[in-house]
Amino acid sequence: MGGEGARKLRGLSAADSLKRLASSQYGRIVYSRRGTPIIRPVNHIVEEGAVVVRAQLGASLLRGDGELVAFEADSFDESTRRGWSVIVTGVAHIVRDPDQVRHYEALLDPWITFPRDHLIRIETEVVTGLELVEDCVDGPSAAAPPAVEDRR
Repeated sequence: MGGEGARKLRGLSAADSLKRLASSQYGRIVYSRRGTPIIRPVNHIVEEGAVVVRAQLGASLLRGDGELVAFEADSFDESTRRGWSVIVTGVAHIVRDPDQVRHYEALLDPWITFPRDHLIRIETEVVTGLELVEDCVDGPSAAAPPAVEDRR
């Protein structure tokens, strides 16, 4: 049942989730402004379990340090119907240390030419990952729940 090429979801460990996130060049940061969720595509890196993005504060990404945000990245292949999705939530802080700013600027490769005036480091608190895999008849009958690691 489920049609040709049926798939199921399999939970990823927090470590595997962060590896997948690090392999992706861009994702989506989610934050709230006046009670409304806002989603923006950004490129990123993962370092020591944290996600670092370059952002333009004029776009209202962070009006202050310490905002709770979510970050999501995924990769799906429509022809094989396989892929993965990782979501992390955590507290976002503006990177102010000049050495860290230089370090992250050397690692981040911006896709857009307009100025990005701040680097934001998201200290991950919750990591959730799912993978879309083949639904083998001989394999386990139920999909594993997503692995959620609360790093607080």
